[in-house]
Amino acid sequence: MIVGDLLELDDLHIEVAWASPHLLDREVTGVTSTDLQDPARYLQRGELVLSGLVWWRPDEGQGAMRFANSLRTAEVAALLAGEGTHGSVPPELVEACRRHGIPLLSVPAGTSFRSVTDRVYLRLWGDLQAHAEGQAALPAAARRALTQLIRDQAALDHLLERAVADLGLPACSLTTGAGRVLGTSEPAAAPAPKLPGLSALSARHTGPVPVPVGPPGESPFDGWLLRPHTEPGPTATALLHGLAELLTPLATRERATATAQRQTGTRLIELLDSGGDTEAEAERALALSGLPPHRRLTAVAARIDGAPATWTAAALAEALHELDAPFVAAPDGRGGAAALSPAPEERIAQVLRSVLPRLDAALTGGRRLRLGTGATVDPLARELRTALVQARYALHVEPPGTVGRSARITSLETLLRGVPVEITADFRRRLLAPLIEHDRTNTVSLLDTLDAFLRHSASWSRTAEALHLHVNTVHYRIKRIEELTGRSLLKLEDRLDLWAALRCRPV
Repeated sequence: MIVGDLLELDDLHIEVAWASPHLLDREVTGVTSTDLQDPARYLQRGELVLSGLVWWRPDEGQGAMRFANSLRTAEVAALLAGEGTHGSVPPELVEACRRHGIPLLSVPAGTSFRSVTDRVYLRLWGDLQAHAEGQAALPAAARRALTQLIRDQAALDHLLERAVADLGLPACSLTTGAGRVLGTSEPAAAPAPKLPGLSALSARHTGPVPVPVGPPGESPFDGWLLRPHTEPGPTATALLHGLAELLTPLATRERATATAQRQTGTRLIELLDSGGDTEAEAERALALSGLPPHRRLTAVAARIDGAPATWTAAALAEALHELDAPFVAAPDGRGGAAALSPAPEERIAQVLRSVLPRLDAALTGGRRLRLGTGATVDPLARELRTALVQARYALHVEPPGTVGRSARITSLETLLRGVPVEITADFRRRLLAPLIEHDRTNTVSLLDTLDAFLRHSASWSRTAEALHLHVNTVHYRIKRIEELTGRSLLKLEDRLDLWAALRCRPV
């Protein structure tokens, strides 16, 4: 496929904004979407770049030049600029592409980027199949039948059922690297197969070896795998590899779409976190994010300590796919990832809890995934910013392996869990150090006495009863606590400080 082929797709209404004839002959290797101003690190040589031009601002003189220079550095095939944001392709961008030798095509507001992406990959896939005809393991008749199903965008379940029936393969499923089932050849009425590697890390090395579909992912959560449910023989193994090759363009297209969504999300999260002068720009990016308009949104945060933020974003997207609701998930620039979805917070928390064991099983080296949810709020930048802060705090409230929820932070104890241990431990030490030192060298624990006294609402008699002491002994110990800490247990604020210190975790 060459760049000029796009002009022949009449239903997409793509036109030339600037290009010379020889530039339209450039070979196309793929397509990706971006609204970053410097996307070079995300692009591959020969790709078509789709951009909604959210990054472009009329008052920023060199923005178009920087963007075009980034495309030239990546050696892309062409730029497809959407007219939906600004009404037309800015003249500054036309001039920048002319100077840098980047073919520039315009995409009208009525043409979705997904439609362009699908058509490009179907064309590339058709070219690949024409080249591979007769060379791969699949019989020609079966290849043609499956090819037609792919062109008709048949469901993956149906595609696998047909492949199993026509090729005599064992039942199989198509999954993501982390085990999410994308399609299966099992009849709907039959119980779902217990696939190897989907429930525990130890099971990942048992059962039939899965066949990779397309290039491997950058994280344990990326990539597609074709998993036979029973051990295939040599002939079936060759056919499975042929089927995987046939499915590769679908996996590549899905990966490109996920990358584009992640880039859009990165810009949106960045703008929401910035606040101030970016408020209007953030809401414009939100409108172009693909999330349904005028719907309340829930914020989600994730983190994998010791792993790249791209891993965390992939894990978070993998989890949210189970919602059957739209979402935007991306690295948040703080070492973790963040997401927005119109699904209710309670539903999201339920789904996250159910998939967390599967996602943790994909990690090695003792890494664990942390997840937290914020409030469900109106789709306004200031409201979403607050919800993101809540979600990031909530993921530290519970230990790894559980889901923190800001809605469950309803006590001082749960509030303190989200404070970094370096802060809480120091607070505990400064307030309770004299009592800790006392208890090291005495059989009487003043810390236990203080805890019991505060738990019983400063009642002398109930504290004495709980500790099996005389009331006078309790009076003596409390007086000693006040002397050592310099706090009065008659004052509410001092009681609260000491109660909080007792609830803080030591190092």
